[in-house]
Amino acid sequence: MGVSNTQLEVFINDLLDVSSISDYAPSGLQIEGKPQIKKIIAGVTASKNLIDKAIESSADAILVHHGYFWKGEDQRIIGIKKKRIEALIKNDINLYSYHLPLDLHMKYGNNIQLAEVLGWQWYDCFPDEKGLPIGFLGKLESSEEFNLFCENIALKLDRKPLVVKAHDKPVQSIAWCTGGAQDLIERAAAVGADVYITGEVSERTVHLARELGINFVSAGHHATERYGVQALGKFLADHFSIEYEYIEVPNPV
Repeated sequence: MGVSNTQLEVFINDLLDVSSISDYAPSGLQIEGKPQIKKIIAGVTASKNLIDKAIESSADAILVHHGYFWKGEDQRIIGIKKKRIEALIKNDINLYSYHLPLDLHMKYGNNIQLAEVLGWQWYDCFPDEKGLPIGFLGKLESSEEFNLFCENIALKLDRKPLVVKAHDKPVQSIAWCTGGAQDLIERAAAVGADVYITGEVSERTVHLARELGINFVSAGHHATERYGVQALGKFLADHFSIEYEYIEVPNPV
């Protein structure tokens, strides 16, 4: 059993509605490998570490959230990029990457999957500056003291978050966006959330949280974006009857 590399790309692209989403990097098959795929590895970022582990696992394909060829980066294939791509080509491994399409998906996306891990119920979305509905809104079943709320995040994600406390009200209304979405904090405050959760934090974020009166949680870029590729990878494995493995490459950011 297996699936062709082009068939797999068409299937995922259609599933994630890639053609309708403008992204910072190309989505889909970024590096072509062997025509037939029987084993796929999922990981957050297409680092050399992940590639080496995929080679050890005799993978035919790698599925990631953070791939290559980002807008504004050096287009030359030299240095680190050369070593990564060379390893993929030498071992005939396909690389599939999905960035914003995986964040946005309402079943396999990072935001939905993070909510499932943390036990949040979402009810609406709010847009970024480009109008993409990438911010998510939800409510807890019952209000929760902020410190306890943060302790639950640390426990479920196995990572202590960076926290900015701006008020003493219990948490009930929550807003979140995985990854490096700290600059959505003003939009989260505008929709009335008690707390905004994302992956990363900037120096300016601390001041904004305090002045906007919204609690803020930086739970880790990597930690908040581990779950979309896992959900998608498992689905693909079941759908096409192929082998699947998620490989965790620890990252404190």
